[in-house]
Amino acid sequence: MSMTAQTVWDNCLSFIQDNITPQAYKTWFEPIRAVKLTDNALSIQVPSKFFYEWLEEHYVKLLKVSLTKELGENAKLVYVIRMENTYGNRQPFTEKIPSTNRPSVMKSQEVDAPLKNKNPELKNPFVIPGIRNLEIESQLNPNYNFDSFLEGDSNRLARSAGLAVANKPGGTSFNPLLIFGGVGLGKTHLAHAIGVQIKDRYPDKTVLYISAEKFTQQYIESVKKNNRNDFIHFYQVIDVLIVDDIQLLSGKAGTQDVFFHIFNHLHQNGKQVVLTSDKAPVDMQDIEQRLLSRFKWGLSAELQQPGFETRVSIIKNKLYQDGVEMPEEIVEFLANNIKTNIRELEGAIISLIAHSSFNRKEINLELAKKIVDNYVKHTKREVSIDYIQKVVSDYFQMDVDTLQSKTRKRHIVQARQLAMFFAKKLTKASLASIGSQIGKRDHATVLHACKTVDNLSATDKQFRKYVEDLNKKLTM
Repeated sequence: MSMTAQTVWDNCLSFIQDNITPQAYKTWFEPIRAVKLTDNALSIQVPSKFFYEWLEEHYVKLLKVSLTKELGENAKLVYVIRMENTYGNRQPFTEKIPSTNRPSVMKSQEVDAPLKNKNPELKNPFVIPGIRNLEIESQLNPNYNFDSFLEGDSNRLARSAGLAVANKPGGTSFNPLLIFGGVGLGKTHLAHAIGVQIKDRYPDKTVLYISAEKFTQQYIESVKKNNRNDFIHFYQVIDVLIVDDIQLLSGKAGTQDVFFHIFNHLHQNGKQVVLTSDKAPVDMQDIEQRLLSRFKWGLSAELQQPGFETRVSIIKNKLYQDGVEMPEEIVEFLANNIKTNIRELEGAIISLIAHSSFNRKEINLELAKKIVDNYVKHTKREVSIDYIQKVVSDYFQMDVDTLQSKTRKRHIVQARQLAMFFAKKLTKASLASIGSQIGKRDHATVLHACKTVDNLSATDKQFRKYVEDLNKKLTM
């Protein structure tokens, strides 16, 4: 009976799985794909050169034994490495790698092949070999999905909008969908989750995730090579474009211009655009107005710091994924003491588990306190807007309701402006969010308040003392 590449590889995997840890198997063997079987040579596709080198260094003996069992002593293993390719025509070549005490190994790569006297085509890291003329690797992380993005009051709007977009890309009024918020609150996770779900529901759609920084680098490279039009054309064929940290286009006029044209083409053709940013469009500096106006066409959804219940859910979910049990009092202690963002919360959990495992100590409240003390000590403390209002109100001997009131009395207006100034300085909240929480003002009022505080600090000695005193109280 003739064997297929998949049959041979499945048999090899069964043997390999019995001889390594589940985590190692999941990390280094699940991503591999069987490509073809020619005589005694099995071709397998690996995600990168690094991946290939790791297999050769750590698992070559295991691979040799498993493959010899299936194909005999003359078995050969061919690695097909997914690498950067040209956009357009390309011509593959294979390079023989010397072998010592292991299956004969060939490494398949792709190289640029400009035609005759034409300029080299635009180098594009997303095109991979395939049947289609243009097959784009989405660059998505499947671990960032909606199942692992827990819902809470702090993210409900953004998560719901993300689900709507994932279920009907380009077919909702959320186009573009701009997700914004501070560091470590899940913007990138949610952006990937949208892309992952779209790929699951619509396999034929071309989805691409890219950082604004990478996009800028590619654009600069295309200008150097006189291939700007090829660059634009590449992005115009995408069905779902996800750009992370769009605020990094700030001050980059050329990149903003090309993104403007790409955005217009995608939007006019019913394609979906998803953006993430650390600030709302109204707070972005050095971004062209015509681009900002397009960011506002769809929905801007803010991710805020998670509340206590959400933090508890995040901890329990993380522990469940890692197969670790932890007493309820320790879970609540962590949730009560690490409030800044989700990334720091997960980092503290990992530190706690690691200390317990390496030092063979039981996870108890004493150990948790020690970890949190060390962790928080090295983490910049972020105060809340409520706390800032309380400190400012106490300093000027008034209550918070008076601070937030509509009165135009000079000393109350100045207190309110100082609260807005420190909220912008000490928190990651957007101007709109600050204004909403301090007397239901708009972002323009907050911006004016910050400028007024800066001006008065420079010209009024007494006012400068207010700023210095409050700064000490809020940052000590």
